[in-house]
Amino acid sequence: MLAADTHGFLSPTGVEIAFFLVGLVTFGAALVTVTTRQLVHAALWLVVTLGGLAVEYLLLTAEFIAWVQVLIYVGSVVVLLLFGLMLTRAPIGRSPDADSGNRWAALTVAVIAAAALIWVVVDAFRTTWIDLDGAPAGSTEVTGKALFQNWVLPFEALSVLLLAALVGAIVLSRKAKADATPAADGGAAGPDGGGAAKADKEGAR
Repeated sequence: MLAADTHGFLSPTGVEIAFFLVGLVTFGAALVTVTTRQLVHAALWLVVTLGGLAVEYLLLTAEFIAWVQVLIYVGSVVVLLLFGLMLTRAPIGRSPDADSGNRWAALTVAVIAAAALIWVVVDAFRTTWIDLDGAPAGSTEVTGKALFQNWVLPFEALSVLLLAALVGAIVLSRKAKADATPAADGGAAGPDGGGAAKADKEGAR
């Protein structure tokens, strides 16, 4: 870490300028993602947003987090979202149902959350500077050592929590399917089933 007196906000470096410009692009893409009424366009702009975050991590020398961002979020979550849109035959053009009508409430909550987050981060790291020209502080080796030496217990607890959530989702889906099956059978046996039973009874007489 560098001392605060060797850096200043009025003398930014090239990396800091690039960080600011990429941040503006990412912020704009995020705004388009939540304001567009075209679902496919929203998914594609989400790719730009998550990719911009990955570039920000790279500029902060956090290469491991950057590649995790690309592989998991851009390479898996967004692709899964696009497949979901295609399989559910989502409308390609403008969709009036994509707007819930709570724009002002959502904007108010977003502004308050952003202001609180900015205040917390600035207050916590007011005098902390990252030496971007020194050894990478967020490389895979450094992150792995910190994760499995100092944070191994929270890491394993989070793994168990995610496994429990996965098992719970499977159990709930199977229960919902089992509850829907008798209802479907009863509905199918309604008019037709009753008529067939009545015909058999008349034939027996």
